[in-house]
Amino acid sequence: MRGPSGSASAGGKMAALLWRLGRAPCRLRAARTALPAAAAAVWPPPFRPAAAAAVPPDPRRPLSFSAAELVRAAPGRLQPYLRLMRLHQPAGTWLLYLPCTWSIALAAPPGSLPHWPTLALFGAGAVLMRGAGCTINDMWDRDYDKKVARTASRPLAAGEISTFQSFVFLGGQLSLALCVLLCLNYYSIVLGAASLTLVVSYPLMKRITYWPQLVLGLTFNWGALLGWSAIRGSCDWSVCLPLYLAGVMWTLVYDTIYAHQDKRDDVLIGVKSTALQFKEDTKRWLSGFSMAMLVGLCVAGMNCNQTFPYYSAVAAVGAHLAHQIYTLDIDKPEDCWKKFASNRTVGVLLFVGIVLGNLCKRQESKTVQEPLESR
Repeated sequence: MRGPSGSASAGGKMAALLWRLGRAPCRLRAARTALPAAAAAVWPPPFRPAAAAAVPPDPRRPLSFSAAELVRAAPGRLQPYLRLMRLHQPAGTWLLYLPCTWSIALAAPPGSLPHWPTLALFGAGAVLMRGAGCTINDMWDRDYDKKVARTASRPLAAGEISTFQSFVFLGGQLSLALCVLLCLNYYSIVLGAASLTLVVSYPLMKRITYWPQLVLGLTFNWGALLGWSAIRGSCDWSVCLPLYLAGVMWTLVYDTIYAHQDKRDDVLIGVKSTALQFKEDTKRWLSGFSMAMLVGLCVAGMNCNQTFPYYSAVAAVGAHLAHQIYTLDIDKPEDCWKKFASNRTVGVLLFVGIVLGNLCKRQESKTVQEPLESR
């Protein structure tokens, strides 16, 4: 039988055991906190175990449907071909497509919206022909592209695909573009086929003349002729020609800005451009081209009886171009790219103005007919 001293001793041991058990979670938390720091001190960074390194949270990337994201999401073997046709940089496709939309909208009957199936058809054609043009350009320029920082990563220059593979890919794009062209009337088929000479020869112009941007303008704005003929069956040159020339002037504006990105590399490798031709007088030349564009748009509008919304859009285009030129820094490539890409807004503004102006034609014709019927 235990005495009082034995009972006190047992009670003390039980209290000490309970105190230690209560302290265990605190010690465990302290050990967990100190372990990464201790491991980081013992192991040098190259040999540090993965468990010792702090693992940042992995936030889920937001879902994006941009052209660049879609190309990155494509299968690896397909990506070089998509980049070869610049599918990840849709600004050029827009600049090719928008003159088509102007012409299609101008050719619509008074009071009507543009013919949406034709707009969709020309959209597909713009993607294919811009891709074909970029493929041809890279085939001609693969040796030059290797020497320019901005273009050295292009698939042909980087060796991701061969010249033969790009040639086969070009044939596929042109075949699909021909299918689109064959959906149009005979006049438009012949007119569209006539542009191939410009498409093939443009990449050579930078070796020959300081005005390759002019040849690009003649090429990129062919849709200003083709869109009208696709709707009306032939070109009304009193409308199509000033619209086409306005588009050419627009291309001289935005592609001269674009060329200023590469002017230092162009000097080193012997490539010519309007950026090198104009130098510090660039803004004066761009202002002249912009004025010529606005005059061409006004003439085209007058010859097809456009209304107030159209001329309001032309004024907005003029203001946008003036802002571009005034704020342009030709010595900052990032600013040049920003101004170049903003020209999609110019084209969309004009398209919206044409559509609204055409819808107003019907209202004006009704107000003219009502007094005549009342007599």
